[in-house]
Amino acid sequence: MTNDQKDPLFVLVKSLSKSEKRQFKVYVGRLGGNTDAKFLALFNHLDKSASLDEQEIIKKGIVTKLQLSNLKAHLYKQILVSMRLSPVHQNVRSQIREQMDFATILYHKGLYKQSLKILEKAKNLAIENDENTSAYEIVELEKIIETQYITRSIHTRADELTIQAKELSMKNVLTSKLSNLSLQLYGIMLKTGYVKNDTEHKIITEYFHDKLPTYDWSLLGFREKLWLYKAHLWYSFIVQDFISCYKYSKKWVDLFYEYPKMITLNPVFYMRGNHYLLESLYLIKDQSQLKSTLIKFEQTISSKTFPVDDNIEMLSFQFVYNNRLNVHFLEGTFTEGEGLVQPILKGIKTYGDRMDDHHIMVFYYKIGCLYFGMDEYRKCIEYLSKIIHNKSLRMREDLMCFARVLSLVAHYEAGMDYHLESQLRETYKFLIKMDDLHEVQKAMIRFLKNLGDIFPHQIKDEFKKLHKTLKQYENHPYEKRAFLYLDILSWLESNIEGKPVAQIIQEKSKVLIR
Repeated sequence: MTNDQKDPLFVLVKSLSKSEKRQFKVYVGRLGGNTDAKFLALFNHLDKSASLDEQEIIKKGIVTKLQLSNLKAHLYKQILVSMRLSPVHQNVRSQIREQMDFATILYHKGLYKQSLKILEKAKNLAIENDENTSAYEIVELEKIIETQYITRSIHTRADELTIQAKELSMKNVLTSKLSNLSLQLYGIMLKTGYVKNDTEHKIITEYFHDKLPTYDWSLLGFREKLWLYKAHLWYSFIVQDFISCYKYSKKWVDLFYEYPKMITLNPVFYMRGNHYLLESLYLIKDQSQLKSTLIKFEQTISSKTFPVDDNIEMLSFQFVYNNRLNVHFLEGTFTEGEGLVQPILKGIKTYGDRMDDHHIMVFYYKIGCLYFGMDEYRKCIEYLSKIIHNKSLRMREDLMCFARVLSLVAHYEAGMDYHLESQLRETYKFLIKMDDLHEVQKAMIRFLKNLGDIFPHQIKDEFKKLHKTLKQYENHPYEKRAFLYLDILSWLESNIEGKPVAQIIQEKSKVLIR
């Protein structure tokens, strides 16, 4: 038995739409000899199967055990070829690559003039759409052909191609350096989260400025500006400068409105820019702009002109529901937000094989927070346990840490404190191991640890003491991140004032509305 959730062929077959399946069968049937082909029989079997059972495939006589591996590889390739030919998967990049392939074929046939004519058109298309890597490849091929096809304009042509190659090379080098820096910063963010002290702030700041290449702003095109904003955005996230996060995510999104055709050509980048803009607005607690930006974003991605494919559908689900949850967190409307839980769980089931563990765990954490805000502590614990017991999760250690701290609080509120001491000890060891023990976390653990020695009539005074201790860290440059994951202060205020935590947050929300 093969693990069908991990088998690339099975996952690919199950991801095909009805039109893609029809396209594949039309592609296979272009030659009569393929109608009884083994790879088509395997495709039909997998299409109808709920799981991948290799023994059943062999038993049906579709293929022998020795041939199965090769047949699966062949079918996988044929599906991709048929999808490549489908108009649904055609875009500017595929058109450029197709023209380059045609030009290469003509070149090898010695039809140099025809090849150069196609390359010129493809190059113009690439430059118009800021596809500089493809444009550079085309220029290099043009240079090869020009050395073999002598014309009277060879001298001016040589100068022209040399200048173009140099300009495109400089752009591509700059783009590569900026994208490398952006990727490295993103990796640091996923692994360790935000900076924890002055030393880490200094290290990441020096790293960022050392790796940031020099550039002439007047020479930057769409692609270079995009990666520049990305790099600045990730640096701003890591050092917890959320105003700068808003600034650069806004620049990122506005860049697409400056180059509107890039929205269709780069829909994923457009969506991600909007997601980070929405997240930045949540972090700076700009409730009104968060809601208006989310509405505009949802209208854009649901419009008929916006591209649609499986990846875009998955990202739309991920970004829209994450930010809808954030709206409810800012407003304190947790009960209304519960209506999002089932669609989210359905989406995780639908897209789970294409979503990484990190993004799934973020959903579980937010659902846990939602139920905490509703005083549904057992449900909160249920979703947090999915994070705590996830042994494969190696990213966002800060998420794992706060899941444990919130779980402790939820156990206390649910009256499930009979194992609290062992959980406290386990959580404390985990935080030390992760080197993630902050003052907020230490104060919370001390408070929970001492609860057993406090008389009922003293509990409100202890809540007040803890609130006073934690309040000083609310705007601390490194400690404030604790309040991004868990609104401890509102929880304490709800216990002190005898009000539901949702009501406390709603009252604060009215003050924050801009």
